[in-house]
Amino acid sequence: MLALTDHDVTDGLDEARTAADEAGLRLINGVEISVTWHGVTVHIVGLNFDPADARLQAGLAGLREFRAGRGEEIARRLEKKGIPGALEGAKAFSNGQILSRTHFARFLVAQGHAKDMRKVFGKFLTHNRPGYVPGEWAALADAVGWIRDAGGQAVIAHPARYRLSATRLRALIEAFMDCGGEALEVVSGSHSVGDVQGMAQYARRYELLASQGSDYHGPEQSWLELGRMPPMPEGCTPVWTVWDTEQRASA
Repeated sequence: MLALTDHDVTDGLDEARTAADEAGLRLINGVEISVTWHGVTVHIVGLNFDPADARLQAGLAGLREFRAGRGEEIARRLEKKGIPGALEGAKAFSNGQILSRTHFARFLVAQGHAKDMRKVFGKFLTHNRPGYVPGEWAALADAVGWIRDAGGQAVIAHPARYRLSATRLRALIEAFMDCGGEALEVVSGSHSVGDVQGMAQYARRYELLASQGSDYHGPEQSWLELGRMPPMPEGCTPVWTVWDTEQRASA
């Protein structure tokens, strides 16, 4: 079983399903939605939804428009730092409607401004760096609502990456659940062993379903090799067990 969760777009699902069918995998429809929650950028994953849902697609289209404007501003800021041509360079690495920081990072690495993707983000594209552009993404309630309206489950992606205090993380989880969110990404390619155990405790405490995600972005920016996931901690209820139950009930 494999989910494709591109940022703010579902265009790759048809191609992915064809490849998954050939490989004997079950493809789960997915998307990773950018959210602003109390000034923090959070990612909410949607799983097992109907990608044709009009409200979901309208919401994602709005986020892509913001990404386009942000891309232009990133390029302007980089040019002020003596790096011209960043917008065109990033677009050359883009393979669709999404223009992300990853595409700018690939351009900067190709131009020799850093030796790898991890270092280029820290040097240019994160908070207080030359190419960082803040902005307001979707509201938490909107993102969860889009996913639920499309028949899917909403998941807080890689929660340990946000570096929130325990109090703030509990507040995020509770706000997420109030909106109808159902799952927490416990195992992530960007989580340490301690992070995994900590998120498992939150999933059990709040009776949330648990998901696993590699956070795989391609061979040049990979937290974890695709398909090689650590086991789910004991006592967690995997989100995919809900889909199996739903399938049996409708059979």
